Amino acid sequence: MRIFAALLLTVVTGFTGLVYEVTWQKYLATLLGSHSEATAAVLAIFLGGLSAGYALFGRATSGLLARAREDRQPLRLLFFYAGVEGGIGLYAFLFPLLFGLVQDLSLLLPHGNAGLSFLFDLLLSTLLLAPPSILMGGTIPILTLALSRSIEDSTRIHAWVYGFNTAGAFMGALVAAFCLIPLLGLDHTSYAMGGLNLLAAGLFVLLDRFQPQFESAPGDATSSEAPAGDGIRVEGYFGLIAVATLSGFAMMTLQTLLNRLGALSFGASLFTFAMVVAVFVLSIAIGSLVVSGLKRISGWIILASQWGLVLWLFLLYHWIPDAPYYAHVIRSLFRSTDAAFYPFQFFSFLGLAAVLIIPIGLSGALLPLLFHHLRQTFGDLGSTAGRLYSWNTLGSLLGALLGGYILLFFFDLHMVFRFALAALIVGAAILTMLLLRTPRLATILLVILPALAALQALPEWDPERLDSGLFRKRKPSVRTYEGAESFFATRRAKIIFHRDGPTTTATVREGAGEGERAGRSLATNGKPDGHLVGDYATMALAALIPAMIADQPERSFVIGYGTGVTAGELGSLDQMKEVHVAEISQAVLDAAPFFELGNQAPLANPKVILHRSDAYRSLLRTQGLYDVIVSEPSNPWVSGVEMLFSREFLEAAKNKLSPGGVYAQWFHLYEINDAAIELVLRTYSSVFDHVSIWFTMHADLIIMGIRNPERALDVEALRERFEREDFRAAFERVGVQSLATVFAHEVIPLDVLGSAGLAGPIQTLRHPRLSYIAAKAFFRGTDGNLPRFLSPETISIAGENSLLQRLSGSGKMPQRIIAAATAENCRFDRTIACANWLARWRHDYPASKRLTEMLMGARKNAEVAPLLTEEYLSRLTSYYGGQKLRLDGERPLAVAKRHSTRYLEHFDLVIPFDRRVLEGVWRACDTPACEATRLRFEKLVGPLDAYSAPPQSP
Repeated sequence: MRIFAALLLTVVTGFTGLVYEVTWQKYLATLLGSHSEATAAVLAIFLGGLSAGYALFGRATSGLLARAREDRQPLRLLFFYAGVEGGIGLYAFLFPLLFGLVQDLSLLLPHGNAGLSFLFDLLLSTLLLAPPSILMGGTIPILTLALSRSIEDSTRIHAWVYGFNTAGAFMGALVAAFCLIPLLGLDHTSYAMGGLNLLAAGLFVLLDRFQPQFESAPGDATSSEAPAGDGIRVEGYFGLIAVATLSGFAMMTLQTLLNRLGALSFGASLFTFAMVVAVFVLSIAIGSLVVSGLKRISGWIILASQWGLVLWLFLLYHWIPDAPYYAHVIRSLFRSTDAAFYPFQFFSFLGLAAVLIIPIGLSGALLPLLFHHLRQTFGDLGSTAGRLYSWNTLGSLLGALLGGYILLFFFDLHMVFRFALAALIVGAAILTMLLLRTPRLATILLVILPALAALQALPEWDPERLDSGLFRKRKPSVRTYEGAESFFATRRAKIIFHRDGPTTTATVREGAGEGERAGRSLATNGKPDGHLVGDYATMALAALIPAMIADQPERSFVIGYGTGVTAGELGSLDQMKEVHVAEISQAVLDAAPFFELGNQAPLANPKVILHRSDAYRSLLRTQGLYDVIVSEPSNPWVSGVEMLFSREFLEAAKNKLSPGGVYAQWFHLYEINDAAIELVLRTYSSVFDHVSIWFTMHADLIIMGIRNPERALDVEALRERFEREDFRAAFERVGVQSLATVFAHEVIPLDVLGSAGLAGPIQTLRHPRLSYIAAKAFFRGTDGNLPRFLSPETISIAGENSLLQRLSGSGKMPQRIIAAATAENCRFDRTIACANWLARWRHDYPASKRLTEMLMGARKNAEVAPLLTEEYLSRLTSYYGGQKLRLDGERPLAVAKRHSTRYLEHFDLVIPFDRRVLEGVWRACDTPACEATRLRFEKLVGPLDAYSAPPQSP
C-alpha cells in the first residue's frame, strides 16, 4: 500500500514537472526570445539541471545510506524526498516574482552587443531555472532506493517509478496546453502546480511516518553481495553508460524532429506540439512499465529492444514523407465545427500513438533495462539510478543543442533523423559487443558499417509531400481515400528552393508571374505566407499606408522578412534612410534571394539591414526610435506568434515610435473567429490611444496605432505625400491610382475603436489566450468579422474622421470618389462592401452610366453576384433613405427581423445606413412581441430614436 501511494504521488510530481517545463518555456521566451537559440537554450538549461540533479541526489542517497548504517538508524528517504518536493513547490510560488526581478535586471543593463546581451540573459535564465530543475532530478534516484526492499525487486520498483512519473508527465503535457495555461495564465498555473508539489510533500511526510522501521537501511542492495561502501564494477560499465548517453541524444533529437514533422502534418499550433510530446512521454512510460512486468530479464532482451528500435525507425523513415497525407485523411473525417475539435485532437493523438508507441516505447524500456544490468555497480540503488539518468539526460541535452538546433543550420530534417538513427545504431552495436562478447573489429565490420551504409542509402524526403500544407484542406477530395501515391500524383509543383532551418521549413514555389514580377510564393512549415503576385497588395500597403501617415518616414522597423516586399517598398521611398528587419527564421533568410525579381530588391538596397532575431527581443534592445514599425507575423494560431499580439509587445513597439510614428500590425479575417478578433482589438486599444483599421485585400487588414492623430486626419498633408513621385510609383505597383482609392481601404476610421469600449480580457505574455482561441478557429476554417460599431457615438466619430468623408468635404460625396471606392472594394472581392458601395452609388446618382457599367461588371463576379440581384440591391439602396420599406402583406415582426439582420450584416461605418429607415420599420411593428425584440436589437445598435444624420447624407 505504501509503494502504491508513493507511485500515485509520483504521477502527480511528473504531471507538475512537465507543466513547469511548458510554463517556464513561455516565461523565458519573453526574456530570451522565441527563436531557435532561445528554445534550445531553455531546454538545455532544464535538462542540464535534471542531469545535475540525478547525479547529485544519486550521490546524496549514497551518503544517507552510509550514515544510516553507521548510526544504525532507519533511512528516512521519504522524509528527505518530501523536502525536495516541498522545495520545488515553494520555488514555484516564488517563480513569477523572481522572473519579474530577472526581467527588470536584464532591461536595466545596456545592450550594445547583441551576442553579449543574449549570453547575459542566458546566465540569468540559468540561475532562475537551475534550482528547481536540479530538485526535480531527485525523483528517480531517491524513490528507487526508498521503495526497494531488495536488489531482486529493485528493477521492478525502478521501472514503476520511471513509468508512473512519465505517465504523469504525459498528462501534464496535454493539460498544460489544452486547459491550464489558457484558463489560468502562467502565474496562476505556477501557483497551482506549487500547491500540488506542497501537497505531495505533505503526503510523503505521512508515508514516512508510517514506513516500517528496519534495523538495516531499506533499499540496501549490498548486504549480501559486497561489504558496505564497496562498489562492484559491472563489466563494460562505461560502454553501457555510453549507450544511455547516445540514446538520450537520439531520442531528444527525434522528439524535436517529430515536433517539426507534426507541424508540417497538422499545423504548427500549440495543440500539435502538446500531442507530439504527450505521445512521446506516454510511449516512454508504457515501455518502462512493460519492463516492470518482466519476470526475467536477460541480455538478449536488452539487445533485442535496441535493434528492434533501430529497425522500426528505418521503416518509419520511409513513411514520414506521407505523414501530411494521413493527417489530411483524419481531418477529412470530421466536420468543421466546435464540437468536432476535441474528437479530432483525440483521434489525431491515437494516430500518432499507433505509429510511435512501439519505437518510443522501446526507447523508454532502455533505462530500466540498463538499470537492471547496472544495479550492482556501486553498492546502492540510488547512486546507480542517479548516474544512469544523469548521463542519459546529458545526452538529451546534447540532442537539444545539436539535433534540435546546431545540425539544422547545416542539414535538412531527413539528415538529422539519420544522425539520430546513427547514434542508436552505435549504441546497439556497443550492446552487441558487451552482451554477446563479439570482437570489436567484427562488430565494426559486420554490424556498424553495413547499418550505416544502409542508412546512407535511404532516399531524401520529398519536400512536395512534406511541405504540402494539407492541414489547411478540411474537406476530402476525389483522391483523398485512394492512397498517398494517387493523391500526390496530381499535386506536383515546381519547387525551386527548400530548406529546413532550426525553427522553420521554408519552401519557394514557382508559378505564373505578372509582368516583370515573378510568380513565386513562400511557405513556412507548410503554410503559405506570401506570394509575389497574389499577396503583393497586402505586403506593399502594409508599408505604404503607415509611411504615408507618419510625420517623417525616415527610419523603419519590419517584423518578419517573408518575401521581402514590405522591406523593399519601404526601402524604395526617397525619404527613408534605414529599414531594419527582424526575421526569426534562418530558412526564410536563405530563401530571400529568390524574391529579388519582384520585391524592389531589398537585399541589394544599402538602406535595408537584416537581423536574424526574435522580434520582441530585437525591438526591446534596438537603439533609437522609428517612424514606421510594421509587424507581419504568421497567423496567431501558429505557436510562438501570439507573443507579437500581446500588450507587452505592443507597449514595447509604442515606446520605440517617434512622436509622429505609426505602428502597423497585419491581421486577417480568414480562418479566425470573432472572439479572436475582438481579443486582438481589445489588446490593441489598451495600448494605443488612436487606432484605425484598413483593409489591404479581401480578408487582410492592417491595424494601425498612430501617435499623431492630427497628422493622420490632415487630408492635404496626406495628398502631398501621395503626390510625391516615389509614393505614387509605389502605389501604382499595387494598382492604386488616386488618393480616393487609397482612402477606400479605410474600414474603421481613427478613434472609433477607442470610443467603442470593447469589454473583456486582453492578451498578455503572462496570460496568453490568443493561440488557444485562434487554433480552435483555424480548425473551423470560417471567416471572422470585425465588430459592428453601431452606436450613435461611434457612427458620429466615424463620420468626422473618415478620410473619404474629409476628402469629399461637406454635402453629398462626389461621384468620382464613390466610383473609386466602389471599384477598389469590388476589385478585392470584398463582397458586402462592394454591394454597399454600389447601393450607395445608386442612391446618390441613380442615373449614372458609370454605375450601370460597373454594376454589369460586378455581376460577372460569382462572389458578389448573389448580393447584386435587382431585388437585393434595391433593398440595400432603400436603407440609405428616401424610400419607405413595404410590408407586402407580411407580418410586421418578420419584416422588421429580416431588415434588421440585413442591416447588421451590411453595416459600414464609412457609409452608414440611414437609421430612420430602420426606425420606421420597427414603428410599424407595435405588438408586445415586437417591443421585446426591438429592445434586444437596440442593445446592439443603441436607441433607434437617437438618430443623428450621417454627414454624407444628401
